[in-house]
Amino acid sequence: MVVGAGAKVLPRRDHPDVESNSRKPASARASGAGLGSNRDTTRQHNLSTVLTLVHCSAGISRAELTRLTGLNRSTIAALVGELAQLGLVLENEPDQRQQHGRPSIMISPGPGVLALAVNPDLDAVNVALVALGGSIVNPVRFHTVAPPSTAEVVNIVSAIYTGMATSLPENRRVVGVGVAVPGLVDPADGTVIEAPQLGWQEEPLAAQLSAALNLPVTCANDAIVGARAQAAFGAGRDVSDFVYLYGGASGIAGGILSGGQLLQGATGFAGQIGHLLVRTDGANCSCGSAGCLEAEVTREELLRATGVPSGQAEDLESTVLGLFESGNAPEALLEILQRQSRLLAVALRALVHQLNPSVFVLGGFLRILARTMPALLEDAVRVGGARSAREQVAIELAPLGEDPVLVGAAELAFTELLADPARVLGTASPAPIDS
Repeated sequence: MVVGAGAKVLPRRDHPDVESNSRKPASARASGAGLGSNRDTTRQHNLSTVLTLVHCSAGISRAELTRLTGLNRSTIAALVGELAQLGLVLENEPDQRQQHGRPSIMISPGPGVLALAVNPDLDAVNVALVALGGSIVNPVRFHTVAPPSTAEVVNIVSAIYTGMATSLPENRRVVGVGVAVPGLVDPADGTVIEAPQLGWQEEPLAAQLSAALNLPVTCANDAIVGARAQAAFGAGRDVSDFVYLYGGASGIAGGILSGGQLLQGATGFAGQIGHLLVRTDGANCSCGSAGCLEAEVTREELLRATGVPSGQAEDLESTVLGLFESGNAPEALLEILQRQSRLLAVALRALVHQLNPSVFVLGGFLRILARTMPALLEDAVRVGGARSAREQVAIELAPLGEDPVLVGAAELAFTELLADPARVLGTASPAPIDS
């Protein structure tokens, strides 16, 4: 059954880097031994644990923090107080849902610490500030007439960020930049090894952006960061094994969570799902092969069939669904939807056998195929193979738009903050950049 995601990105009570082995809520998995320690020497660990729990929830009570971490109430109160002084959390009204005893104070992510999220693509550069908790602030989509070079991306992001920084209140600070790149990225230094659709090769994007913005910059593959966002806040929350596929202007990419861990591969390049072979006599792909998923299933073909300009690609899903549901869809469009869905089904079937996921999360224009041809995709994950590899495999939809990718990019920038909040905020500077 294809399950559509709502407009609100759902919270998760754990973190994608914390291993889990079931679909039980993180709160259930964490009970018992606890996540924290009462020793003074582990203050950094305890601050990190509490902040991460708050970050990955829509709001969590002090009582729940006490239960999840195994720390005593006075220690939790002290840790929350320190995080509040740093501007990382807010203490709110008591949780009135509590059935027994005195209602516990609710803790939520504070709005004062931000990350700059960047996602360059074939026809646009997406930029946004993202607060703790995955809340996107003033997103900007800067359309380009051609695939931007890395120098153009740096100039565009610098100009947008300068405008954002000058309008930020004094009590807001930006701790870093996360970049989601549609290509292969060296995890060691953020060099874009190859982004074929953009024409990039061996581009030191992280170093270039860091020099321009005077902020630390982390780059990663766009689908990897999208999967990270889904694991923390979205359709993959509380799921140990899922596959995230995102279709955009530059192709189809994937992120894989297995045993609670994002698969990186030996050199960080795992998850190139767009290059799965789905048709032996297929179209040439940018990777040099032919018949790859992203060469056969493209957003551009749907744009041409509907007449939606590439600059208005955000309207593609509503346009296709409107035509489809009204019965006015041209025969050519229906043929494209059926053919692309069949080829996507080939990839999903292969992934069921290879990875044994419990959920597929489809984002970008792949949502359209799931919504118009659900039976083709559902049959693909339920037909053939060992029963254990296919039972209870669900297909869910990521939220519409670039939000998961931008939220995932921000998670890159928040990594060090979540690991050691006191140290990072001791060295972080307010938003202004060098002119």
